[in-house]
Amino acid sequence: MLSWDDSIAAPQPKPVARPASPAARGNASLDPVLRRVNAADKRIINGRTDVNQLVPFKYKWAWEKYLATCANHWMPQEINMSRDIALWKDPDGLTDDERRVIRRNLGFFVTADSLAANNIVLGTYRHITAPECRQFLLRQAFEEAIHTHAYQYIVESLGLDEGEIFNAYHEVPSIRAKDEFLIPFIDTLTDPHFRTGTVAADQQLLQSLIVFACLMEGLFFYVGFAQILALGRQNKMTGAAEQYQYILRDESMHCNFGIDLINQIKLENPQLWTGEFREDIRALFKRAVELEYAYAEDTMPRGVLGLNAPMFKGYLRYIANRRCQQIGIESMFAAEENPFPWMSEMIDLKKERNFFETRVIEYQSGGALNWE
Repeated sequence: MLSWDDSIAAPQPKPVARPASPAARGNASLDPVLRRVNAADKRIINGRTDVNQLVPFKYKWAWEKYLATCANHWMPQEINMSRDIALWKDPDGLTDDERRVIRRNLGFFVTADSLAANNIVLGTYRHITAPECRQFLLRQAFEEAIHTHAYQYIVESLGLDEGEIFNAYHEVPSIRAKDEFLIPFIDTLTDPHFRTGTVAADQQLLQSLIVFACLMEGLFFYVGFAQILALGRQNKMTGAAEQYQYILRDESMHCNFGIDLINQIKLENPQLWTGEFREDIRALFKRAVELEYAYAEDTMPRGVLGLNAPMFKGYLRYIANRRCQQIGIESMFAAEENPFPWMSEMIDLKKERNFFETRVIEYQSGGALNWE
């Protein structure tokens, strides 16, 4: 179990000799992995083909998503924070409630993407046996590092108390509760003795993938995204909002990749998708909605930016229904609609229009949004 007093570190396996797993194996003498790879033999988990051979492709969708993320490369320091700094330093520039939203947002996000990155590089990656999917995971881990960099860049630019912000996941109950929900699923995959290959173990892996794709990246981020992007729409904190918009684009792609990965595992391993397993997933969805709504209440105890916490109850249920549908589970909440249609437009970033201009923004490497 991870301790809240320790940083997350790679677990050290005991020096016990054991056969190499298919996911970790390179070219071993007299091993089936030495055979030339037939694409039809590839599997997302428990594969027996050589993980070092990217081609021939079987999961072309994973490769295409990898290429798309590469085309979207950006770096935080490319974004001008001078207007944000001036606004933050102006005693009348922002209300106390707006400042609370910003601090709480950063308090969650500065460590959330580190948790996501650790889950990938110390856990998920070694259990995935399709090299096309591994390629995307490597890019995703790098993007999580960029996101952590972005939040640090905002904290540093505004001159915020780093101790307060970076320790919020220890000290702010609404943030800590979300992270405590996630930690057991990280522990499962990062345990050096965890192996797939049985129904029980494969269900644990699948459950963890659903938690991180659908609930962490697909639900826990959306209150914060909506709040900061609402500031940007009002021409406030536009540098931070620009970075959040790039991060939203990246996380949407991570979520979509994760959902495709989940559905492919289901297709290849239908024995995992039992009624009992689906009920367990529904319970996790329900708890995640409760946790994120509690976070919304904590970040905005009063209405701010034209938003209020009760609006997010419907929004989170709407998102949860959407995530359920995407992985083949019936919707959990009846007749929920999206109260923030402008967020849907932002997620569809290839068609996104700048709120302050009419030109269509096409995202490519080195491109920049313009909040002028």
